[in-house]
Amino acid sequence: MDGIALAPIGFLLLVACLIAMVSRKLGLPYSAGLVAAGLLIALIPNAPKFTLSRDLIFNILLPPLVFEAALQLPWKDFRRELPVTLTLALIGVGLAALVVAGGLHYWLAWSWIGASLFAVLIAATDPVAVIAAFKEMNADERLRMLVESESLLNDGVVAVAFAVLAAIAGGASANAGSIVPAFLWTLFGAVLVGGVISGLILLLAGRTNDHLVEITLTTLAAYGSFLIAERLHASGVLASLTAGLMIGNLGAKGAISDAGRPHVLAAWEFFAFVANSFVFLLIGIQLVGAPIGSLGWETEAIAILLVLAGRAIAVYPLSNLFRPTRLQVPFAFQNVLFWGGLRGALALALALTVPPTVPEHGAIILSAFVVVAFSIFVQGLTMPWLVERLGLTRERRAG
Repeated sequence: MDGIALAPIGFLLLVACLIAMVSRKLGLPYSAGLVAAGLLIALIPNAPKFTLSRDLIFNILLPPLVFEAALQLPWKDFRRELPVTLTLALIGVGLAALVVAGGLHYWLAWSWIGASLFAVLIAATDPVAVIAAFKEMNADERLRMLVESESLLNDGVVAVAFAVLAAIAGGASANAGSIVPAFLWTLFGAVLVGGVISGLILLLAGRTNDHLVEITLTTLAAYGSFLIAERLHASGVLASLTAGLMIGNLGAKGAISDAGRPHVLAAWEFFAFVANSFVFLLIGIQLVGAPIGSLGWETEAIAILLVLAGRAIAVYPLSNLFRPTRLQVPFAFQNVLFWGGLRGALALALALTVPPTVPEHGAIILSAFVVVAFSIFVQGLTMPWLVERLGLTRERRAG
């Protein structure tokens, strides 16, 4: 596992547990505490070396994060909000990417392909810190659904768009005759793979009441759908999302036993906790060794401002399209969707896969680290205050 030995893994898990306990007591997002702990670990003399690589994120840490989030989404609520979340994920990602890519090209003279790759990958939002805070604060249920489902769909769209752009950067033809079929396969091929794998798993799970077997089968679904889709040049994120949705909702109708379902959900909460812990600790550790200062504060500030501007343009105008409907998104919700658009594991994983032939290859990786760190420390730490200030806890809304 990228040279990570068992003893250091145990040490990181112990740190993660301590940070989670302290964060819960203080009512702060534990992801920020984990990144801070990672920074401190990296400063310890003779500390073990940890590498945050694309393979580690994609092949080990990302599948359980996507699968567990989808597993917990109730289909009825997810489907009800689908017009809003799909609009934000599809059109919103496009608008945000245009703002970021245009700004980088004209203000920093980045090439169009480099600016576009960064703009797309940094549009991937990670709701982990916000959702964790929401659970602690008993935040409004619809708000939680909007934030989490929009982020999952957003990640899927970003993964598909990035795959197409990366192929072009790697030398693939850029004409519509080749781009459109590749895009459609990346998108719908992923849904097909996720559907087939989860369907087979549900058939097998329906033949047992052993919760250990059910947990093992769902683990195969999470990793199998992700890795097979990636091998077939489809989106692993979308495949794992599809598998999670199917097993979480169809499994509840009998394929996963009534006695086994609580065990399955508890096991996946644990898997997601471990994966999240490693992701954020490794982000902190990696930040110490990353030559972020070489970018210059102007570049860092411009990248952060462009990402925030892109997110604002994606959230506010598109949310207001639903004002005259039953799906209207309150302005307070829009503020949380905007400020809660944190960046995390997927953005970094995609940054680490940018083809080395792209002129801004190094700058893209460093800029991704800067934006992720800003979103975790500045946006993440202020989210509990914002939610409370806007009166979006269930107690305040009921009162």
